[in-house]
Amino acid sequence: QVELVESGGGLVPIGGSLRLSCDASGSPFRFNVMGWYRQVPGKERELVAIAIGSGITDYHDSVKGRFTLSRDAGMKKVYLDMNSVKPEDTAVYYCYAKRSVDSPNYWGQGTQVTVSA
Repeated sequence: QVELVESGGGLVPIGGSLRLSCDASGSPFRFNVMGWYRQVPGKERELVAIAIGSGITDYHDSVKGRFTLSRDAGMKKVYLDMNSVKPEDTAVYYCYAKRSVDSPNYWGQGTQVTVSA
């Protein structure tokens, strides 16, 4: 059974910083793909940042230059450093992991990030 344990969400002021962590250390698998999605009520879940293998990272246009995704060498942990946050970054953030193209998608339970004035 794969469990993605998220931490680091909370209340952050506009322009502030926050770090989200996702830990899949309890899994017997390494994950080639790990990243973060976010969702607000009434909207579809959207990709925030994702890492593929050890060399490819992609970001949603709205977070480029502000958010940084990183992962551990063991390919079981992923982090999202959020800087210069804006009110529109308020959402529930979900960790995502996938071993390979043909493997299932795994999701964390979600962590709320609220950017306040």
